[in-house]
Amino acid sequence: MRIYRSLYPLALLYGGIVVLRNKCFGWGILREERFSLPVLCIGNLTVGGTGKTPHTEYLIRLLRQQGKVAVLSRGYKRTTRGFVLADEQTPMTAVGDEPYQMKQKYPDVVVAVDANRREGIKRLQELRPDVVLLDDAFQHRYVKASLNLLLTDYNRLMTRDALLPAGRLREPLSGKQRADIIIVTKCPADLTAEECARIRRELQPEARQTVYFSTLLYMGLHRVFTPTEKESLTAIQPDDEVLLLTGIANPAPLREEMARHTTHITSMEYPDHHAFTAKDVARIQTAFRTLPSTSRRWVVTTEKDATRLTALEGWEDEIKQNLWALPIEVKILEGKEQAFNERICKELK
Repeated sequence: MRIYRSLYPLALLYGGIVVLRNKCFGWGILREERFSLPVLCIGNLTVGGTGKTPHTEYLIRLLRQQGKVAVLSRGYKRTTRGFVLADEQTPMTAVGDEPYQMKQKYPDVVVAVDANRREGIKRLQELRPDVVLLDDAFQHRYVKASLNLLLTDYNRLMTRDALLPAGRLREPLSGKQRADIIIVTKCPADLTAEECARIRRELQPEARQTVYFSTLLYMGLHRVFTPTEKESLTAIQPDDEVLLLTGIANPAPLREEMARHTTHITSMEYPDHHAFTAKDVARIQTAFRTLPSTSRRWVVTTEKDATRLTALEGWEDEIKQNLWALPIEVKILEGKEQAFNERICKELK
C-alpha cells in the first residue's frame, strides 16, 4: 500500500469539502430520497479494486430467485449520456464494461445506467422490479438506500488508507457509519478465526453493523470469442506459457492464481477500465508470438477486460483460439453464507 504523505495538505482540503457535503445531507440542506421498493447499494470508501462487480453478481444470483432484479450503474467510461436501458444487443460502449458484462451473463435481469441515480430508479420503476441494486453508489447520497453494503479490500483495509490524493479514500473513514453491512473482500480462503477477530476490532463496527468476510473463487476458463467453449483451470500445465492480460485495479490476486498452475507467466497490465485500441491488439499479438512455442500457450484475461477486447478488430485467428476469460465468483467465509443470504433476502419481504 502506497500513501503519498507529501500530498496530505491536499487530502486535508479534499476531506474538508467531503465532510461539509455529508453534513449538508445530515442537516437536510441536501435531501435524500426514499423509494417504495427495496434499494440495495453496493459500494466502498476507496477508488476501485474492492470487487464490487462479483459481489453485485452474487446478489443477482441470490435475489433473482426471489423476484425481478434491476441493476443500476453509472456506466463508467460509456459513450452515451443519460438513462440507457440495456438489452442483449446493446454495445459495450453504450453502457460500460461492467453493466455490459452483467447483462450478457444474466439476460433476464434488468440492467440500466444513469449518472443520476434518482432519475434512474424512477425510470426503472416503470418496469416494476422487486429490487434495485445500485452498483458503486455509496457516495451517491441523494438516494436513501434500504441497505448499504460497504466493501473493503483485505489487502488494503480502509482503516489503513488515506484520503485522496494522498491515498485512495473517496471520503473520510467516518463515512463507514452509513453502512449496514461491511464486507472484507479478497480474503485468503483459509482465513483464520483469529484474523477475522483482529480485523473486526480494527474496523470497529457499530452494534447495528455486521462484518462479513469473502474470498474470490476462480471458475473455469472460456474462450473469449466463442464463450461456449470451456476449459478447466487444471488444463493449464506447469510447463505451459501464460500471457496474463489485465486492465483492472488490482491484478495481484489473479497473478497468484495463475502461479498455482504454471511459473511461466508474462504479465501485460493496463490501468483499470483501460480502453483497448488497435495498437494494443498489435502489442498483445506480438507478445503472444514471442512466447516459447515448445509448450501450450494461453492468453488469459478477466471477464471485464474481455468485454472490451471483443469490440476490437484485427485479431489473428491464432490469438482468437488461445484467448481465454477467467470468471470469478464470491464465497462468504466463516460458514456465514446462509446468515448473509437471509439478511439480504429480508429486504424483499
